[in-house]
Amino acid sequence: MADLKSTFLNVYSVLKSELLHDPAFEFSNDSRQWISRMLDYNVPGGKLNRGLSVIDSYRLLKDGQGLNDDEIFLASALGWCIEWLQAYFLVLDDIMDNSHTRRGQPCWFRVPKVGMIAANDGVLLRNHIHRILKNHFRTKPYYVDLLDLFNEVEFQTASGQMIDLITTLEGEKDLSKYTSSLHRRIVQYKTAYYSFYLPVACALLMVGENLDNHVEVKNILVEMGTYFQVQDDYLDCFGAPETIGKIGTDIEDFKCSWLVVKALELSNEEQKKVIYENYGKPSPANVAKVKALYNELNLQGVFEEYESQSYEKLVTSIEAHPSKAVQAVLKSFLAKIYKRQK
Repeated sequence: MADLKSTFLNVYSVLKSELLHDPAFEFSNDSRQWISRMLDYNVPGGKLNRGLSVIDSYRLLKDGQGLNDDEIFLASALGWCIEWLQAYFLVLDDIMDNSHTRRGQPCWFRVPKVGMIAANDGVLLRNHIHRILKNHFRTKPYYVDLLDLFNEVEFQTASGQMIDLITTLEGEKDLSKYTSSLHRRIVQYKTAYYSFYLPVACALLMVGENLDNHVEVKNILVEMGTYFQVQDDYLDCFGAPETIGKIGTDIEDFKCSWLVVKALELSNEEQKKVIYENYGKPSPANVAKVKALYNELNLQGVFEEYESQSYEKLVTSIEAHPSKAVQAVLKSFLAKIYKRQK
């Protein structure tokens, strides 16, 4: 895995160099330095799970046949396209949420002299994806399918972000909107398509598959992405900050979190009042009252039950799939997230 990660990072250097010498634009030293710094700050800093998953999935779909250097490079390039997509979303998300830190460092727009130039950097990051695809996949029979796939997933993610943003509008805090169906829609569109379906769909296209024949695979991966986000919501409140690497703020931020949706479902009138009076307020005393209610309602137990039911349901769906190679891909995804602590 360490070797795979270093190979993957080497491909980043190649792609970055190509982008810094893209013949479609006449770079000055200043512009080249800006892009170089912006890319290094925003693209390779995360866990890289989405990008590495393309290579893992491709390898499993090829049923144990080793990948040659060219295949590893192309799978890595697609993996980086997903990491670029993630960077594009995060740079713009952080501006919209007025966030302070990302991956343990200041958000890009908070870096001195960057500010709102970050909005244009987000647009550039998005455009880089299509430059990479054009450079390396234009002659492939699945090129148009790749373009369609990235365009569709980007549209779904931006639409999910819109539902999330308009639900938590400042000054219109309305908990009555917070239902499990709303939570599911936000999660499905904002996270599940690009984080879970996209890496596998890229690998399926590389082995010559038609995505229209894999609707069931998409459904399973979206289900997995939903489960992943519920875990995230749970860890935001109950995870140890030193393990998850951040201090959760979903309660203060009035997020449509799985926990508040469950709490509203399970509360009596008196308990609902506690949520309505304290949720979405920044004071530690308000947050503590919400957390105390979560404990009173035994949301940890409710989550554990949800987790085991989701896991069983996913395993059953995966094992019903006719292809052993596809089963292996889906099981490898599930193994990475089941009972995770961060």
